[in-house]
Amino acid sequence: MDINLRIRRFNPEVDQKPYWAEYDLKEVQPVDRVLDLLEYVKGYLDGTLGLRRSCGHGICGSDTMRINGRNLLACKVLVKDLVRGDRGTIQVEPILGLPVIKDLIVDMEPFFEHYRAVMPYFINDEPAPERERLQSPAQRARFDESTKCILCAACTTSCPSFWANGTYIGPAAIIQAHRFIFDSRDTAGDRRLAILASEQGIWRCRTIFNCTLACPREIPVTQLIAEVKKEIK
Repeated sequence: MDINLRIRRFNPEVDQKPYWAEYDLKEVQPVDRVLDLLEYVKGYLDGTLGLRRSCGHGICGSDTMRINGRNLLACKVLVKDLVRGDRGTIQVEPILGLPVIKDLIVDMEPFFEHYRAVMPYFINDEPAPERERLQSPAQRARFDESTKCILCAACTTSCPSFWANGTYIGPAAIIQAHRFIFDSRDTAGDRRLAILASEQGIWRCRTIFNCTLACPREIPVTQLIAEVKKEIK
């Protein structure tokens, strides 16, 4: 299989504006991942290519990219799922809505600023029990979906509301808040709901479903956002 790999490149130190670089790759296997193609380019064709990756197995969430117009993890999507036949084009660009540092690497700080804003950690100032704070299976299941989030930013950077207004807290932060709001052992749910009820909070969501479609962990993001909305008085 021959692949024409188009990568949106931009190095602010030398480039005036972004441009498309094209690489013709031969003998690509249908089960190769897009990450494999990018690493081949960086290792053998152009060492200046900038990309972010870590585990390579869909767990760390660091290699979220816009691939053929969709937010995907480069380490999970296979060539055969993008190209039919013996030849085709795969287009890769950085996720939208965040500043580009270089090529496919974006500045994640605005994303993590929103994440930190919802206090994404367990809070309970009540005296600790002798053993542990017990929780029933049903209570645990109440927030099970939101524990699957890997903070890849695929949902937030697929959201038109976030593209239009970068101060919108975004779906990922809301999902992180969901995880603790519905934890029966946590006592700071009202504080998080007050944060989400702010001007740049949850009501900026327009229920477009891009976030749910983009999630590599198949979290029903839009549904969980709706659940949080119901809790806000």
